[in-house]
Amino acid sequence: MSIRHGLLALLERGPRYGSQLRTEFESRTGSTWPLNVGQVYTTLSRLERDGMVVQDGEDEAGHPLYAITDSGRVELRSWFEHPVDRTSPARDELAIKLAMAVGAPGVDIRDVIQSQRRHTVKAMQDYTRLKAQALTAVEKNGDRERDDIAWLLVLEQLIFQTEAEARWLDHCESRLIRLSSTAQAAGPEPASPGPEPASPGAVAGAAGTGARAAAGTEETARHRP
Repeated sequence: MSIRHGLLALLERGPRYGSQLRTEFESRTGSTWPLNVGQVYTTLSRLERDGMVVQDGEDEAGHPLYAITDSGRVELRSWFEHPVDRTSPARDELAIKLAMAVGAPGVDIRDVIQSQRRHTVKAMQDYTRLKAQALTAVEKNGDRERDDIAWLLVLEQLIFQTEAEARWLDHCESRLIRLSSTAQAAGPEPASPGPEPASPGAVAGAAGTGARAAAGTEETARHRP
């Protein structure tokens, strides 16, 4: 998430002070990514160092105001015009957790997947309820309230993201079950001394959980406009 560019976008609408920028940023994103004032002022200091914002006096309450510069506008336009780079994806904690759980001693990866699936489906349902609220706000205010529309777009992205995560978890479970079946068909491996890592066979009993996940997804779909 680019706090840097988000603040520049808000400053393009006029000079603002730190707490005001934090409030407007959270309002625009529905508090999905909360900021603290320290983050805001640290980012403003770096933008000022890079010549993209300048201090522009104070408001009536004595808050120092920041304004975007021409260099800041060029940077902002470039951000809007260029796609988000996916060649170096951000580290995903869930992917790392499942990768490390494979073969980890004493870890039943089936339990890890099922626990995450329950959490993911619940998050999907929560996002769907919030989407219904956002849609109501948009219908009430029309296109006059840009914050409601921005929040709706963010929520829809989160819904698509959690749906994809639920499908990926089903895929992981199916993959492990297939690997377990292949290993069993090949016969038992020779015993080795010392503690053994969790076998792929530990996930063989996971069959049927996909149906439970599907039920949760259907529940979500019933709430989706």
